[in-house]
Amino acid sequence: MTADVMAEALVLEAPRTLVHRELALPETGHDDGLLRVEACGLCGTDHELFTGALAPGFSFVPGHEAVGIIEAIGDGAAERWGVRQGDRVAVEVFLSCRACPACRRGEYRRCERHGLADMYGMISVEKSPGLWGGYATYQYLHADSMVLPVPANLPPELAVAFNPLGAGIRWGVTVPGTQAGDVVAVLGCGIRGLSAAAAAKEAGASFVMVTGAGEHDHPRLEQARRFGADVVVDVLAEDPVARLRTETSAAGADVVVDVTAKAPAAFVQGLALVRPGGTMVVAGTRGSGDIPGFNPDLIVYKEVRLQGALGVDVVAYQAALDLLASGKYPFADLPRQIVGLDDAVELLETMAGERGVPPVHGVLVP
Repeated sequence: MTADVMAEALVLEAPRTLVHRELALPETGHDDGLLRVEACGLCGTDHELFTGALAPGFSFVPGHEAVGIIEAIGDGAAERWGVRQGDRVAVEVFLSCRACPACRRGEYRRCERHGLADMYGMISVEKSPGLWGGYATYQYLHADSMVLPVPANLPPELAVAFNPLGAGIRWGVTVPGTQAGDVVAVLGCGIRGLSAAAAAKEAGASFVMVTGAGEHDHPRLEQARRFGADVVVDVLAEDPVARLRTETSAAGADVVVDVTAKAPAAFVQGLALVRPGGTMVVAGTRGSGDIPGFNPDLIVYKEVRLQGALGVDVVAYQAALDLLASGKYPFADLPRQIVGLDDAVELLETMAGERGVPPVHGVLVP
């Protein structure tokens, strides 16, 4: 690759200002690489960045759920990553120096060299070579990248579900330590909620409940039954605590996984649902410190283990790719909207709830 070859990219220059630009492809050195992007999944962070709910303060190429073909790779990178030119891979959003104490513990989101400042899909376009996200025909692969081979039977637009499914595995099983026989309540029925339900069932949970809020969630709640949910509850029409106790005769859920966003009531419901001595994982942000009805004393009285969860890791991503390839759960059948670069704005507005019913899974195919 030579620097005079150009990539097509979308650059978010300001909220709701997604601009087509051409960026030069970088020369590939000994320790880095270049990905030809085949597909990039979209999530809540994407439309929060687009609308300005999250505003990093610089222009950047969005997209942190990329799958594609290794177009060029240095010998050092090939040895470090265990892949070669022509391989299809999924790209981890975070970078890891692989040497600092945090990285050695597997907590590379706290990498001393990179941390949360270097996340694919949220790095300034002014930082060379600019191609730091999946909303482009090519994405630069830094020497400290982590990539995972994609099973041959997974098409790119399905393989990008490695990210939400990996989140479901980590948030729904790894972080809370979900075990066989556990009663699990998943709050939220988007793709990460469905993924957490499937992950809990895979871990041997004896009972899984998934909640939604309102009629617009009813189709997703019906989908949840195919992803391991024993019971689904619209919390605007029914008390999830009463339903859980009726169905299980248990004092509450062993594990509650809250993947909702900007839903303060869900946090309060989670504390009501979790049994004394149980675990509640909070993976969705509230967007505000105001949580009506929140009684912190419940955490003390119930001796709840309250655990925040940020991001995923390559262990969960590998498990996600394996589970996707198995076909055990119908991720391929999810309502999925796939668009090119020209229609990215419309899809982001749809996912933000501004254009009709959002798809369960949004995918950009450059």
